[in-house]
Amino acid sequence: MSFNIKNNVSWVGKIDWELRKFHGNEYSTHRGSTYNSYLIKEEKVALIDTVWNPFAKEFIKNLASEIDLNQIDYVIANHAESDHSGALPELMRHIPETPIYCTKNGVKSLKGHYHQDWNFNVVKTGDRLSLGQKELVFIEAPMLHWPDTMFCYLTEYNILFSNDAFGQHYASEFMFNDLVDQAELFAEAIKYYANILTPFSPQVAAKIKEVLSFNLPLDIICPSHGVLWRDNPGQIAEQYMQWADNYQENQVTIIYDTMWNGTRVMAEHIAEGIGLSDKTVNVKLYNLAKRDKNDVITEVFKSKAILVGSPTVNKGILTSVAALLEEIKGLKFKNKKAAAFGCYGWSGESVKVIAESLTTAGFDVVDEGLKVTWNPDDAGIESCVDYGRGLPEKLA
Repeated sequence: MSFNIKNNVSWVGKIDWELRKFHGNEYSTHRGSTYNSYLIKEEKVALIDTVWNPFAKEFIKNLASEIDLNQIDYVIANHAESDHSGALPELMRHIPETPIYCTKNGVKSLKGHYHQDWNFNVVKTGDRLSLGQKELVFIEAPMLHWPDTMFCYLTEYNILFSNDAFGQHYASEFMFNDLVDQAELFAEAIKYYANILTPFSPQVAAKIKEVLSFNLPLDIICPSHGVLWRDNPGQIAEQYMQWADNYQENQVTIIYDTMWNGTRVMAEHIAEGIGLSDKTVNVKLYNLAKRDKNDVITEVFKSKAILVGSPTVNKGILTSVAALLEEIKGLKFKNKKAAAFGCYGWSGESVKVIAESLTTAGFDVVDEGLKVTWNPDDAGIESCVDYGRGLPEKLA
């Protein structure tokens, strides 16, 4: 499959309808994904990125039906991660002398992945590559989300090839933002940002401001995953600026795992108490044993506060909760409050363990949390409701 984007620019990537896990098992892709590769056929021909290795031979076969591979003058490697560069060894086997344009860190990363000394050409921000009457302008974007990342911009056609910025793991036969379900599109876009780009929010904001300062006209944004932004492409950049600015909605997310339902009972009655005290706040509950962790992390990103609960197990917490707290720490959420809760039989360390982890992760822990013995009785349930009633004031 290939399709025309604008004039002499085509998409020559791969739609992966069956993908359900990405980055090993670290990221869930309920709606599949795409690996976007772009072919520019001007006086000079440039190929921007490739696809993931499992589709390398299919990619080369399809690319060869679009153009004689020997007519490709330049290969642009915006990012060396395997989902972008996986077909590069197969491609370079056919055209071994073709120059590859990438950042200095891109050379290191590509050599680290493939152990090949191809014809690398290092570029930096502001460098230009002539395709004839049009040029590719390179823009380094380190840590969005790897050190080697860069964007490139095609003059006259006003297309920004933005790599992992502005993407989504979203498979669709339509491939343009104005043709797909908008709720699905933005659900996948915010999930992508929350789970991948959140730690780099300062760099996101700075890079968008830098690109805007160039005053380049923008007709289309072509990311490396998901659909292309051709209808009001600036809208996703504006959304990224909001997401990068310590984003939160009027939402409290309650996250827990439970052994014999005691912590679940606590979670539900704490939520009841919050609702009795503040009917404007959106309260959501997620049992980590039954919900996808990346979907939960997206809700954490959207929240002004989270409550995390676990029973005490061996003076600690359930592994599902521990794993999520470790992942949350790495994502470096800012400007969010938190509290801990849990039931216990005889020792009761879980609340302290959770609170310490939340503090380490950068959350403002608002109190000592709530502990209830065993499966809450009527008095225990009432204590949970009362605790919930008091939270809106603490979370304000």
